[in-house]
Amino acid sequence: MTRRVRLLICDDHALFRAGIKAVLQEQPDVEVVGEAGDGREALDQVERLQPDVVLMDIEMPSLNGFDATRRITQLHKAVKVLILTMYAEELLVARCLEAGASGYVLKDVPVSQLIYAIEAVARGERYLSPRAVQTVLDDQGQRLERGRTKYDLLTDREREVLKLLADGLSVKEVATRLDRSAKTVEVHKYNLMRKLGVHDRAELVKYAIAHRLVLVPIFDDLIDPPSGAKDPTPQ
Repeated sequence: MTRRVRLLICDDHALFRAGIKAVLQEQPDVEVVGEAGDGREALDQVERLQPDVVLMDIEMPSLNGFDATRRITQLHKAVKVLILTMYAEELLVARCLEAGASGYVLKDVPVSQLIYAIEAVARGERYLSPRAVQTVLDDQGQRLERGRTKYDLLTDREREVLKLLADGLSVKEVATRLDRSAKTVEVHKYNLMRKLGVHDRAELVKYAIAHRLVLVPIFDDLIDPPSGAKDPTPQ
């Protein structure tokens, strides 16, 4: 290529980002211009750096890869998103593509394949790892259709509230994080739980884990403390 591809690496593991950066820095056609530890930081970095390609993980705190991809591709038409993940499930591949991703690569691919994928999406092409292709194509090579899921019915704000509640934040903490009133967050919570068909916090967390929306489940506020244990909740 005549110009180096400007790349932003978005992954919540600093050591993994450092490893990818070290490998890519040796490539003459790729320039790593920045890093991000979560989807929200990726949005800020895309706005500031205007990379050609964002190398995006799916599971991240604050804002997951699905929603970060959707916002980046909506707000920055020239920026391409290449998903880099360890998961090859059809649901995840399809959801990333529907969010606007130009490619989907698994973390166990050779470096040469990753470089090819980066350059391909930078040229405006679509790239899927062979294993990812197998999950979304039938025997005739046609894209498998997937109906809209309950998650697809949520608004962007409801998805943010879902993620933060599943991460263990209280309604008041979510309200502070989003700079909204607790009453507004309660409305979003009610609406998203109704749309998802869940009835309590435990079911909400289980849903978020099953759909790769959270990294580590927070169970502390879902179980009763041991007998005699002091309730840590401030009075």
